[in-house]
Amino acid sequence: MRSSFAREEMQALINDVLQVYPEKARADRAKHVKPNDPTGGCKECAVKSNVKSRPGVMTVRGCAYAGSKGVVWGPVKDMVHVSHGPVGCGQYSWASRRNYALGTLGVDKFMEMQFTSDFQERDIVFGGDKKLGKLCDEVRELFPLAHGISIQSECPIGLIGDDIEAVAKKKAAELGVTVVPVRCEGFRGVSQSLGHHIANDAIRDWVLGKGEPATEPGPYDVAIIGDYNIGGDAWASRKIFEDMGLSVVAQWSGDGTLAELATTHRAKLNLIHCYRSMNYICRSMEEQYGTPWVEYNFFGPTKIVESMRKIAGFFDDVVKARAEAAIARYDAVFRAVNDKYRPRLEGKTFMLLVGGLRPRHTVGAYEDLGMEVIGTGYEFGHNDDYQRTYPELSEAILVYDDPTEYELEEFARRLRPDLMGAGIKEKYVYHKLGLPFRQMHSWDYSGPYHGVEGFAVFARDMDMAVNAPVWNLFQAPWKVEPGEKLAAAAKG
Repeated sequence: MRSSFAREEMQALINDVLQVYPEKARADRAKHVKPNDPTGGCKECAVKSNVKSRPGVMTVRGCAYAGSKGVVWGPVKDMVHVSHGPVGCGQYSWASRRNYALGTLGVDKFMEMQFTSDFQERDIVFGGDKKLGKLCDEVRELFPLAHGISIQSECPIGLIGDDIEAVAKKKAAELGVTVVPVRCEGFRGVSQSLGHHIANDAIRDWVLGKGEPATEPGPYDVAIIGDYNIGGDAWASRKIFEDMGLSVVAQWSGDGTLAELATTHRAKLNLIHCYRSMNYICRSMEEQYGTPWVEYNFFGPTKIVESMRKIAGFFDDVVKARAEAAIARYDAVFRAVNDKYRPRLEGKTFMLLVGGLRPRHTVGAYEDLGMEVIGTGYEFGHNDDYQRTYPELSEAILVYDDPTEYELEEFARRLRPDLMGAGIKEKYVYHKLGLPFRQMHSWDYSGPYHGVEGFAVFARDMDMAVNAPVWNLFQAPWKVEPGEKLAAAAKG
């Protein structure tokens, strides 16, 4: 199957896939799936985004609670994060993203543990404020080294009107710890994206600027923003910054602490990795404290080098010289990885559907290995995410926003990529299709994928997926003749 299409051909393919929908649904979904325009100047080619998923279709999106508790707050290691509501949401989000952190579980690190107020019918009727207050008391008694508590509200809390702000203020005064109410009920907004925004605002209003660094701020202090240390990503990125002579004073929020959140306003530069989940707090710090921020991408050699030079440009010649020296040292590592894996991956095609950053950030790493993107899109991207994506892709590449499970599967059948990268919900569908797959939300139990050593892990994992001998044991449906399918079914 060829990997390049003219715009008219790709549009015809899109129209054919969407033909199965009723007229109104078809017209709506057509706005969300387009052939790419690298210039970003064609209004008709822009992908519509950040709107509610169509009722009745299978979407892979999460909710506002998932965006707050599961992404932003959950990795803050020295706080207890309470899922305030019925047990199900907390159980589902329990230790699901592989956010690595240093510390002793249950002593000074709590992120892998589940805390819930376990709402029952009685609490729905009479309210859960008293129960929440008692829970905070128990947390303080059982975990005296926890530096704070966040209250992650689930849907029923917003519906019945529990005053979690009043409880938070009262308990903070009584217990002498920070207690942060987060109004992240799952029904808010159209996806987990609003949960990110709500979580950022809660940090801004209840934590940021409430503390001072233990040591005098230095001229090279930076903060890593929007890196959740999945598989050790933030640690890999931190090594690069330190090789450049920069001092990382905070990590938001993988392996991060409450004190780091409270003192980040003293950093000289905010380095944002996941733009979608943390641009809000960067803008707030720029407006309130004058802290500049810059987006970076540490997936693959090309983007690593590009980002290092962009970041070094904010500092003096000392940092610039150290950045260039580090780049020179990294070159041998990058070449060794390419020499080993590029011959095995050259010309292979891939499709992506991930959250709010990887559909564009990881493309360069694949391309460094000689692979070619033929389709990509976001679960919960906004217009500015797509504006940043269009220039990274070639003409007429398939771009889709919040595709249904049907659409994604059907596009894969038509385009026949050599590799699919998406989430855990999609993984086993593509295995059954005989299509190599990598789970790109949490690196399929691997990682890191960021940074210098991360590129070696990334390359190994993509090779392991694409070239695994297991794929020789069965065929993808499009490689089997219809008569063979009938014969196999008759034998079964």
